[in-house]
Amino acid sequence: MNENPALKIRLIMELRRQGISNTEVLSAIERVPREVFVPPTFQDRAYENIALPIASGQTISQPYVVAYMTQMLELDKMRKVLEIGTGSGYQTAILAKLCRRVYSIERYRNLLQSAEEAFKALKITNITTKVGDGHKGWKEQAPFDRILVTAAAEEIPENLVTQLANDGIMILPVGADPANQHIVKVTKDGKGEVTEEQLLPVRFVPMVQGVAEET
Repeated sequence: MNENPALKIRLIMELRRQGISNTEVLSAIERVPREVFVPPTFQDRAYENIALPIASGQTISQPYVVAYMTQMLELDKMRKVLEIGTGSGYQTAILAKLCRRVYSIERYRNLLQSAEEAFKALKITNITTKVGDGHKGWKEQAPFDRILVTAAAEEIPENLVTQLANDGIMILPVGADPANQHIVKVTKDGKGEVTEEQLLPVRFVPMVQGVAEET
């Protein structure tokens, strides 16, 4: 691991300037080595505030977007979280530092295997994963206090709203057109009433139905 403390500190300072104020989120980003989740060819760019390509045409999200979406989830150590789109596993590892347990679904088996190896190397033990279709959620483990989706849905998946607990929060990018996507905050109150709030403009890979074919 070629962790560079100076570059990591610079990234944390940049995130603060961009409005990430939750000290626990910043601490999680400081404690999770992003280079573990970045392909070898991009190791030297692990602490730049940019998205980077990973296998299967996917990306590891920009640290600012990871921090922002995590901050908007309003996590604490009691929360049970569903993540749709394990990807590199970086966002998953950040969540794991901040909640009781993360259930993470990935449609690409090869990505999930790489992420699981990273979790094992970092001795993170409160993540449960499976290969599956994120649109379906994880019915057997529902309800979830928090849901985070890391790919852009054309519209908010009804299955995920159903699996969100009362007093729950879901954060997800929404928009069929990559040039017109926004992070949306879905809140379910104590009576099960659902409200939606449009937040930050973003650009995410699309949320695709089904499990990816083995290549």
